[in-house]
Amino acid sequence: MSLDTKTEKARNLAFILSEPHGTVAREVRTIASGEGVLEAGMMLGKVTASGKYVASPNAEVVGKEGAETAVAILGYTVDATSADAKAVIVDGVGGVEVKASMLLVHSSVNDATKRNTKLTQLRAVGIKAR
Repeated sequence: MSLDTKTEKARNLAFILSEPHGTVAREVRTIASGEGVLEAGMMLGKVTASGKYVASPNAEVVGKEGAETAVAILGYTVDATSADAKAVIVDGVGGVEVKASMLLVHSSVNDATKRNTKLTQLRAVGIKAR
């Protein structure tokens, strides 16, 4: 009998410490096609031209202008590989506290300074990382 080792990913919304009035800080929004599979806890930016959300990169990316500013966190894992996908996001309305260690970032956010910049951006919209 062979036993395989498996690693479980964080549960959906597990990064939330507290949020006001139940689910007031949660909204259903569109994740742009081509983003691939995004895990719950991913920091998101909003593309100015389309209003869709993508993983928030470190700097401006052509075609994703505006998304370099983190404004929300993905609540549930979603697959937007080949089509836009509806997803629950946490947008900070009313003030939300989250576990910083459980938040995920775009691959271009590759050092502590860049990560702290993203956390500061989230704080500006009412999401406080602890």
